[in-house]
Amino acid sequence: MPDADPYPREPWLRGVLPEFDPVVGHLIRAVAHIREDLRRALDPLRSEDIWAKPHGMTSAGFHAKHLAGSTRRLCAYLEGRGLTEEEVAAIETESIGSEGADELIRWVDIALENYERQLSALSPENFGVVRFVGRARFPVTAIGLAIHIAEHGQRHVGQAICAAKLARAVRNG
Repeated sequence: MPDADPYPREPWLRGVLPEFDPVVGHLIRAVAHIREDLRRALDPLRSEDIWAKPHGMTSAGFHAKHLAGSTRRLCAYLEGRGLTEEEVAAIETESIGSEGADELIRWVDIALENYERQLSALSPENFGVVRFVGRARFPVTAIGLAIHIAEHGQRHVGQAICAAKLARAVRNG
């Protein structure tokens, strides 16, 4: 069996998804990129490294937990509903934890699966549907919100990567 490609193509370079509008297809590829990057960052870490805060940085665990929670909350807005009391209360728990990589990745996967379901239902005809975000009910378009969910996810996975690398470096001296 030949060795795996040491430089696999990033998801956005893996071809067109003809079953989706091109904008939605790109967001689906962004989800794959988030998943792959998060797994690569967290898989090799012990729980204590995931939750370490070297040099006062936020932990990789926070970024993963927040990625899952914020995706769930933003998807609630994309569905056209406000947040429940439980969803609001969960925000306070994102900065603390002891969960390991498998559990955090599972939470992110569940949130992203819901996002993908919503993306699958999004078509150019409803891109401009107005949704309201937050207690202040800021108006945004459905496609703008859908794009923001991917952007926000990629930002936090990038921060998780940096926090994970720093935690490993500090541990290894």
